[in-house]
Amino acid sequence: MKRRFVLSIALATLLFCGAAAVSSEQASSPVRRDQLLADLKTLSADDMEGRLVGSPGGAKARAFVIERFKAVGLKPFGASFEFPFTFTGSRGAAAAERQGINLLGLVTGTREPNRYLVITAHYDHIGVRNGVTFNGADDNASGTAALFALAEYFVKNPPAHSLIFAAFDAEESGLRGARAFVAKPPVDAGALLINLNMDMIGRDDNNLLYVVGTTSQPTLKPVIERVAASASVKLTMGHDDPTKKDVEDWTNSSDHAPFCQAKIPCLYFGVEDFKNHHKATDKYDTMTYDFYVRVVETMIAVTRAFDATPPQR
Repeated sequence: MKRRFVLSIALATLLFCGAAAVSSEQASSPVRRDQLLADLKTLSADDMEGRLVGSPGGAKARAFVIERFKAVGLKPFGASFEFPFTFTGSRGAAAAERQGINLLGLVTGTREPNRYLVITAHYDHIGVRNGVTFNGADDNASGTAALFALAEYFVKNPPAHSLIFAAFDAEESGLRGARAFVAKPPVDAGALLINLNMDMIGRDDNNLLYVVGTTSQPTLKPVIERVAASASVKLTMGHDDPTKKDVEDWTNSSDHAPFCQAKIPCLYFGVEDFKNHHKATDKYDTMTYDFYVRVVETMIAVTRAFDATPPQR
C-alpha cells in the first residue's frame, strides 16, 4: 500500500508539472491557440462550401470574418467593414461582371496614426466542384484566421503606426481583391508603408516558413534577419530570384503582387507547395497545428519589427 501511495504521489506530481509547463507555455504565447484553431476549423468547414467568390459559401465566410473582426476589437473605415468591387472573368467582352467584397479593419497607431502597415490574407477559395467541397484549410483559411489573432494582439498592444487588416476576396480569380484595394485604398496610398501578406501558412513538417520579396527589396532584409534570429520557426528568405530557374518564383503568386507593382514595399509569407494544394484534401485535420501557432507568433514579431522600423517611402 505504501509503495502504491508513493507511486501515486509521483505520478500526480509529474502530471501537475506537465500541466503547469503547458499552461506556462500557453501563457507566454501572444496567440490564443484554442481560438486560433477554432477559427481555422470554422473557416475550412464543409458548410463554408469552399468560400468561392460570389457564392453563398463566400457570403457565410464573409459574415464570420466580420463577426471576428468585431469580436477582437477592430474598427471599420466608416460605417462598414465591407468594400465591394466588381471584376470580369477571363473571357473578354463576353465575360459576365462579378462582385467581390473585401473586408477591412483598423487599429489606430499611438504615435503615427496616419501612416499604415497593411496586413493581408485572402478568405476566398475555389468552392465546390462536381459535388466535392474544396475546404481550403491552408489555402487560405490559415491566413484569414491569423488575421484575427494578430488583430487581437495589436488591439491589446497598440502599435506606433496604424494597422489595416484586410481579408481580400477573389484572390483565386486573379488577385482581384488586392488589385481593387491598391487601386482605391481607404487612405492615401502614399501613407501605406508596407504590405505583409499571409497565404498558406498552416502546414509544414519541416518547420519552414518562407518570406518572399527581399531579393528585389534588399532594404527589408535586416528586419527579417532580426526576427529570424529568434523566431520559433525557420524563417527563410527565398522563392523570389528569377535567375534561379530551378526554384519556383512566387513574386507574383499572391495578393502582395499588386502592392509590389504599385511600388509599395511588400512581403509574402507562406509554405512550400504541398500535395493537397487546390485539392479536396486541403482540410483542417491535415494541418500541422503547432507549426501554425508558431507561424502566427512569428507574424506578430514581424509586424512589431516593421512597426518599429518601417520602410522609408
